[in-house]
Amino acid sequence: MKFCTLLINPSEIKSAWREKLVNPGFRSRFLITVIVLIVVLLSLARFLDYNEELSGFAFKDPLLSLFNPVDVTWFTFGLIYVSLIVALVSLSYYPEDFLIALQSYSLVFFFRFCTIFLLPLDAPTTTISLTDPFVEFFGGGETLHRDLFFSGHVATMFIFYLTSRNKNLKKIFLLNTFLVAAAVLIQHVHYTVDVIAAPFFAYTSYKMALFVSSYKK
Repeated sequence: MKFCTLLINPSEIKSAWREKLVNPGFRSRFLITVIVLIVVLLSLARFLDYNEELSGFAFKDPLLSLFNPVDVTWFTFGLIYVSLIVALVSLSYYPEDFLIALQSYSLVFFFRFCTIFLLPLDAPTTTISLTDPFVEFFGGGETLHRDLFFSGHVATMFIFYLTSRNKNLKKIFLLNTFLVAAAVLIQHVHYTVDVIAAPFFAYTSYKMALFVSSYKK
């Protein structure tokens, strides 16, 4: 890839994907991955709506009790959306890496489905709602408060770090992982354990995706 990964080279991207898509095995893996991702995300979305109506439990977090929450919603989502765009652009040069990222993402949210069900946490009593500005602008979306263990935002940022080939981008994504983790804690959106656990689930998902990909080749 060129020195500046943020400059899109359509011809290079097109060439990379054309080369991979002539391979029936890759086409099959990519199609299955996209289908699984859609199923997981749709299922999780329906479950999270249902989960909001359930009762759970809250606990006193020693770290959160040290400070009052601050609304840093715009900072958090600004960082997330910019990172998402950069990650998609950089991954688009490497179809196999793009596929691994999608598989890792699917596994992360499958794990979240399980952990949220098994550990029904209520939001910290001092939480300030983390409302997606994009969803709020276009309407139709409701802010969730009980999708806590573990943090999907932190896990997603860590997946960007794991799947990036560029050393400079890896450093940036790792830094952004810490920044997003700090932001959701500053806003009391998550408990500390939600944030600490996220990279471990992301790493496990990434390793599982690598194993599946190597097995299917």
